[in-house]
Amino acid sequence: MAAPIVESPRSGRISPQYRRSGGSRGNFEMFAWLFMRLSGVVLVVLIFVHLYMNLIDGEGIEGVDFGFVAGKWADPLWQVWDLVMLWLAMLHGTNGVRVIINDYAEKDSTRFWLKNVLYVSTVVIIVLGTLVIFTFDPCPVVNGVPHVADYCPAP
Repeated sequence: MAAPIVESPRSGRISPQYRRSGGSRGNFEMFAWLFMRLSGVVLVVLIFVHLYMNLIDGEGIEGVDFGFVAGKWADPLWQVWDLVMLWLAMLHGTNGVRVIINDYAEKDSTRFWLKNVLYVSTVVIIVLGTLVIFTFDPCPVVNGVPHVADYCPAP
């Protein structure tokens, strides 16, 4: 009795004009794979310290408000901490979605546009998040009137 022949997955499903062109992509995929592993480990540490400091060491979820964030971001350590967490989370997630797009988008043009939308949205979110972290002013002056809260220094 001869063993049955198992055809490769998708062998008859994808039309030849939609098959991906071969070619080496160099070491990019290896570096992307390594980045996912390393950034995942760093993100676990960043996120658990973030959750501990915000929820357990503080007053719990009721204590997280505008004043809490203002006080936290007054310290450059927490600005850099949140910035690294933002950047790593966005790049880690973008790389994961890129892999999913590569796996499931069959047409080259579909892959191209999905990845372009992904990359543009990633850049926009990283830029806006970075601007928010570093330009955040908890004690703004609006129309010459300082909006002073209890956490702002006296004018």
